[in-house]
Amino acid sequence: MPSLSKFLTDVRGLSEKEADWLQHLVGDWNLVSDLLRSDLVLWIQTLEGAQAVAHCRPATGSTVYYEDPVGIVLDEDTDSEIPALLNGAEPTRRPSTIEREGREASGLLVPVRKDGRTLAVLATESPVHDGMRSANEIHQHDLGSRVLRMLEAGAFPIEGAPIPPRRGAPRVGDGVVELDGGGVVQWASPNALSAFHRFGIEGSMEGITLAELSTEVLQSRSPVDESLPLVLMGRAAWRSDMQARGGTLSLRAVPLTERGERTGAIILVRDVTELRRRERELITKDATIREVHHRVKNNLQTVAALLRMQSRRMTSDEAREAVNEAMRRVSTIALVHESLLQGSEEAVHFDEVIDRCLRLAVDAASASVHREGTPRLTENQVEVRTEKIGRVGTIRAEEATPLALVVTELATNAVEHGLSDCGGTLTVRSERTGSHLVITIEDDGDGMGMAKPTGLGTNIALTLVQGQLGGTLTWESRPEGGTRALVEVYLDPLSI
Repeated sequence: MPSLSKFLTDVRGLSEKEADWLQHLVGDWNLVSDLLRSDLVLWIQTLEGAQAVAHCRPATGSTVYYEDPVGIVLDEDTDSEIPALLNGAEPTRRPSTIEREGREASGLLVPVRKDGRTLAVLATESPVHDGMRSANEIHQHDLGSRVLRMLEAGAFPIEGAPIPPRRGAPRVGDGVVELDGGGVVQWASPNALSAFHRFGIEGSMEGITLAELSTEVLQSRSPVDESLPLVLMGRAAWRSDMQARGGTLSLRAVPLTERGERTGAIILVRDVTELRRRERELITKDATIREVHHRVKNNLQTVAALLRMQSRRMTSDEAREAVNEAMRRVSTIALVHESLLQGSEEAVHFDEVIDRCLRLAVDAASASVHREGTPRLTENQVEVRTEKIGRVGTIRAEEATPLALVVTELATNAVEHGLSDCGGTLTVRSERTGSHLVITIEDDGDGMGMAKPTGLGTNIALTLVQGQLGGTLTWESRPEGGTRALVEVYLDPLSI
């Protein structure tokens, strides 16, 4: 099924601003659906006829649709007001009895207008009530009807009123408070009353300004959001948190207008105490993890520096080379922990690690080579160029450390055994499809011929690929000369 944006793209004569308006409406129309306890269906005029392009089910009542109506097309001969309304006709503004999937329902059609032009038609459809509505349902329905009138007048959704992207956004089912133009409480739903009572507001709230009631229970030592007074008075379409008695209420204000004048507001309220507590715990945990990675990185770099100093005191070339290899491996692990410091989660952007592994491999692999762009220390040094093709993306920290060691070992082997005498190009190719990752490390040097790779670095790479990553590592000779090492693994998915 195409998305709303795809439907809107195919509508001729609909400007980008008008399409954004409809997208904004669909992004916020759950407020109307929950207040009216109705399904909402958005209809627009297409070349095929009136077409349903979006649907919303209420969270506060039962739905009349078992099947999603998106994609249904009505021609002009259909017994419905929708085509006429899309062509500019005036609505009847009276509910009508309709049938939805074998059941009787009540339907109301409202034109969606912007700057006096009808862009779409909103159909509200709800089950027929057998008995009397409760006072709570009547109040919510009246508030929903006022929002529908704003919709018809082009005043809803409220333009230029972004909602801060914080979790725990309140909805109608969490609690609703109705304010008049002066911010005085006219009515509060039972859930809203319970939420405010838990925060110290006792007795009835009606007839008192919400700002006055809230000021009495605000924590004086806690910082107060600058937008909170505007939200409590219903003067701005915004969201804000209010802290009291060690808890937190999330408040959202939706000003109500008629003929451009503010006549009141809807305040949605939700107790988000536990949610905010968990968010604070996550922030603390994230800071602790960052500090751990920072200290581990520093300790590993200290170990690498000590090994470097020790290698300079070695009189045996074999011992010096062994210490240098240990220093390079410790430095590679430190690279992963340094990368974890850059992100906000336990994941590594591995392409940056590859770049640094290549530099480390060439600089520390052999005294007979120098990396392209760096000065030549002796006249006999040959130049090694590095090239990275493709992207790995983000991987889990548990996989980044062994994979970085494997890339460094294979790159070091390529430089030492393939490029140390003649120089050339060291290339790393990455191909990732979902969880399947293939990394190829190749050089255009002398090649390994019929010899099989051996040595400590080879054994380390094989052990890490097969044991920790559950993959395969193979070598082959390149037809054009040189050696190619192929690493193939299946990564675990990142947890969001």
